[in-house]
Order: sequence, then C-alpha cells, then structure tokens
Amino acid sequence: MAEAREDSGPAADQQPTEVMSRLLRTKPIHMALDPSGGAITHWQHDPVHDVVAPMVDHVIMTFPTGSQRFERRTGRSLVTGTARPGVMTIVPTGSSSRWDIPEPLNCIQLYLPQATLQRVANEADISAPGDLMERTAHSDPITSRLLMSAADVLDGNAALDALFRQQITDLLAIRLLSAHTGMPPAYRPAQGGLAPSVLCRTIERLRSDADADVSLAALAADAGLSRFHFCRAFKESTGLSPHNWLRQHRLEQAMTLLRDPHNSVAMVAVSLGYTSQTAFAAAFRRLTGETPSDWRRHKL
Repeated sequence: MAEAREDSGPAADQQPTEVMSRLLRTKPIHMALDPSGGAITHWQHDPVHDVVAPMVDHVIMTFPTGSQRFERRTGRSLVTGTARPGVMTIVPTGSSSRWDIPEPLNCIQLYLPQATLQRVANEADISAPGDLMERTAHSDPITSRLLMSAADVLDGNAALDALFRQQITDLLAIRLLSAHTGMPPAYRPAQGGLAPSVLCRTIERLRSDADADVSLAALAADAGLSRFHFCRAFKESTGLSPHNWLRQHRLEQAMTLLRDPHNSVAMVAVSLGYTSQTAFAAAFRRLTGETPSDWRRHKL
C-alpha cells in the first residue's frame, strides 16, 4: 500500500510495481517496462485482504489460469467476481478499493499511464475520450488475450522487444477506448468514509511492526475524529471495523510465518503478540476453522 501523504491523490512518487510488491509481500515473477512509461507484471501471490490505495496509473489485469472467487469493495459498493481466463478487471487511476482474495492468485497487470491513453485518443482523433470505466471480473476475451500477449518476452533482441511492447500497449489502449470508456459508474464512494490520505496513514499504522499505539482512541485522534465517527468511517472505507481489520491482518501474518517449517507455533504466537500459544490457537481457529498445526499440515 502507498505511503500516507498529505494530499488525497495517487502517490505520484511511487511506482505501481513498488506499491503492489509491498501490498502482496512478494516480487513479480516477470516484469517488463514499456517505453511509454508503463509496465506489465506477472504475479503469483498469496491471499489478500487489504485496501489498495489509489494508483498513479490505470491498472488493467487478467488471469491466465484457475478460477478464484473474490470480493472488491469501493465505498458502499461490493462486487463479487471470479478471476478466470477470459475476464479482466480495470482499476482507473485515483480509485481505491478493498480486496478480499481468499486463495493464492495468478494474474497479469498492465500499469497504463493516462498520457498513453490520451495520446492514442488524439491519434484516433478522439478529442474528449470518456472516463475509463471500473470493471471487476468483466468478460472480455479480446482484452484478456492482448494483455497475456503483452506479458510475453521476445528474447534475444531488446529493440524488437521494446517495439513489440509499445505496439501491443497501444492496441490495448485502443481496445480500452473502444470498449471500456463512458460515463462514470452510478455509485460513488460512501460519504463519510475516511479521506484516502487518512486511510493510508491508518492502514500503515495498523500494519506497522513498530510499537505504535493502535488503540481506537489513538487512531481516531490521529484522524482528527471521535472514536465513533472514526470507526464508522473506517468501516465505510474498508468493509471492516479497525479491530476486525487488525485481526485479519494478524491472521495473514500468521499464515506467512506458519509456511516456514522452521517456525514453531509457539514462536509465531509470541512474534504476533499473543499472551500464549493457546490464545493464538483459539484466535486462529475462530478465523479459519483449523488449528495452526492442522492448517500448516494441509499447506506444507
């Protein structure tokens, strides 16, 4: 997730690949830069239950393999989709959503600068292209195939590879302009939700490994709100109360640690701040239906 900033717009000084690497806690298995300033990345990542802050570029993604249900919440709007071949998702620049992806996911993402979209529109004599529409698991085999082709690499000739990538990025921009622009969606983020900069700052504080005060009173004071209004606004923005968000985050940390067979359950409990292994096991089982030992046995 992007670092907290005073403005409420996208983090202009952070590359989307850096933002996604921090959020997904992994590096892309393949990344190719586009001469126009964008990038194409291929990710294989673990479950995600987090807010993705606004990006400086449009994000277009598709899913080469598998079939995975997920939820995406923007304000009061909740969309459930299935990530599978032939569908694509569009996150326009400036859009912030909470994602709940319960299983590992294989996806390809294109980070498309608005300048590239505008240039292609100008070349097509489209003086005022409509806003790029938000899409979630939208069936579009043409865009999906183009995006998967864009992730291919032409080995042995860097110049041809760069030209290929620029041409196919332009084709993707043409496809988006022809099939995925129009009026903005009817819904808007809920009034009363946290401002993006405040939400980012709060999430960073909750995720911090430092001894930061993450009590409701401290978080509300940092946001300049009463505890009641802060809790309500946080839930409007993320779909979870601060307490439940933190519990979910600790569960994800526990799963990451448990995947390492060298980490004992007792060590994981201590590292996450639980008073005992029993308390950790009880909390883990409430959220997953399994004890940490049983969960590890199924995953390793």
